[in-house]
Formats: sequence, structure tokens, C-alpha cells
Amino acid sequence: MKYTLWIALAVAALLGLLGSVYVVREGQVGLVLNLGRVARTDIGPGLHFKWPLVETVRTFDSRFALIDFSPERYLTSERKDVSVDFVAIGYINDARAFYRATGGIESAAADRLAPIIKDSLRNEINSRTLTQLVSGDRSEVIAKQLEGINKGAETLGMRIVDIRLKQIDLPTDSDVIKQVYDRMRAERKQVASALRAEGEEQARTVRAQADRDQAVLVAEAERDAQRFRGEGDAQAARLFAQAAEGDPGFFAFHRSLQAYRAAFADGQGVIVLDRDDPFLQYFKNER
Repeated sequence: MKYTLWIALAVAALLGLLGSVYVVREGQVGLVLNLGRVARTDIGPGLHFKWPLVETVRTFDSRFALIDFSPERYLTSERKDVSVDFVAIGYINDARAFYRATGGIESAAADRLAPIIKDSLRNEINSRTLTQLVSGDRSEVIAKQLEGINKGAETLGMRIVDIRLKQIDLPTDSDVIKQVYDRMRAERKQVASALRAEGEEQARTVRAQADRDQAVLVAEAERDAQRFRGEGDAQAARLFAQAAEGDPGFFAFHRSLQAYRAAFADGQGVIVLDRDDPFLQYFKNER
């Protein structure tokens, strides 16, 4: 009987010892509850002790965490509707405040942070145009609101170190996309018109240069033709002169043949002459 009692006491002592020891791992922070009330908090990594059955331990991840939110719709300074998708990077810096505000539920912390961050971003986005929001420095948008966001996050025992804008979209149920497409289409048409006008200007320049080159070539060709024609006529005249000097009778005969050809070229010519007219001398000459 005594042996069984000692065994029972040893088991109870062992269970009590195991119930009084807990471990907080690296990257975690511990919080001890005494009958549901916070007794000790911000307990660092290591082996720790507590009262068994009376005290319970909650541990939370104290490392940087990525907190995702649903996209939120905002209006820019131009009253254009945009949908902004973002995430927050933060950590738990006060386990007591975190437990009291959220009951230790991380999803509840995200739900409490969402309106704080979204309202802060709304003030900044409302003061910017769509172009500034899309093409500007997004870190500048966050930097101006981070201090105010942390004042709200402090009540949750958290600190936000950064907010990243993942995506900025134009809602499909608004007229913004159509307006953007219309503006892009107008810009492309403007560029196309400018290129077309530039091409037409270059075409006119090329055609004018080609016309000038053609006129110059034709003028030079005509000049050379006139020169060659003149040289040919001069050479022909010299040959005729030489022929006339060598044989005057042949020259006279040739000139008469040319006169006959010119007189009867059309086949309809009629000439009335005296039979002794010199023009007919070669018609009578039997030689």
C-alpha cells in the first residue's frame, strides 16, 4: 500500500514539474496568464517556470510578419476610381497590449489594422493624380503616413515598419479604363498623324529633288544634243563644201535632187513651169 502511494506521489510530482516548465522558442515572446489575468509578459526565449494548473502560457511570433489585406478602392485628386492592393510588414512589440486588444488572434489584429491603414492611405491617395500615383515614388506615399499608422497600431501592441503597394488597378466597373484607353488611343493617333505628316514632307522633298534632278539632266542632255547636232551640221556643211569644190556638177545635181524631193514629197504637188526652165534640166538630160 505504501509502495503504491509513493508511486502515485512520484507521478503527481512529475506531472506537476512538467506542468510548471515551459519553453519560449527563438523568435517568440511569451505571456503568462494567472487564472485568465495577465501575470507576466514579454518573456524572452528560453526555459521558464510557472505555477501548474493556475497559470497558462501563450506564445506569439515576434518576428516580422506579412499582413495581407483585401484591395481597397480610392479616389484620386482627379476623382478617378482606383483599386489599391497592399500588404503591411510589422511585428508584435507589446505582448500584453496585443493580447488584450485581440485575444491573441492574429486575424483579429489584421482586421483591427485594416481600417487604420486604409484611412491613412486614403488621405495620401486622394491628394495625388492617377499619373503621380502610378509612376511616382510609392515609398513616398507610405512614408508620410507611417507615423500616424503606428499611433493606431500601438494600441494593438504592434509596430508597422513598412507598407508595400502591390498593385494599382483600374476597377472594371468604372469609366476610368475607358477614359485611359481613349486617351492612349488619342495619343497613338496623334503620334501616327505626326509620323504621317513627316513622311509626306519627306516624300515632297524627295519628289522635288527628283524633279530638279530630272530638269537638270534633261537640260544637260538637250544642251549636249544641240552641241552634237551643231557639230554634225558643221561637219556636214564642210563635207558638202568639199564635195562642191571637188565636183561642182555633182553638187548641183545633188541640190536639184533635194529640190525635187521637197517639191514632190507629199505626192500631191503640181508645178507649172516652162519647158526650158532650169529646174527641169536634169529631167531632160539624158546623161
